[in-house]
Amino acid sequence: MSEKYIEGQVVEGKVTGVQSYGAFVALDNEIQGLVHISEVTHGFVKDINEFLSVGDEVKVKILSVDDANNKYALSIRATEEAPKQQAKAKPKQQVNTQKEEAGFNTLKDKLNEWIEQSEERSKSFHK
Repeated sequence: MSEKYIEGQVVEGKVTGVQSYGAFVALDNEIQGLVHISEVTHGFVKDINEFLSVGDEVKVKILSVDDANNKYALSIRATEEAPKQQAKAKPKQQVNTQKEEAGFNTLKDKLNEWIEQSEERSKSFHK
């Protein structure tokens, strides 16, 4: 196993294969690692083929090295700055479409007014 690659190191590599679960990236002629689909970019990746193709030159960060099994876990997204999270949209304030006189009177205060209005409407309706 090569001692020239260590965890945390950022290196250039070439995509040698693309599968539904990730992409294989050759770091040199002897060493190849896997970029899991979750490490391709920030955000959700439904189809890795929309982001990577065989032959692409990519910058990767070495997440882990398993010398015993000759496996390298790589990340492309770790080499990119995370997008700034947008603030959640504030709920729209409701606009009071009633006349200003309706205000914040209590039901008790408005009850007599409503009764009077109702009686007036009844009288004009029954004429």
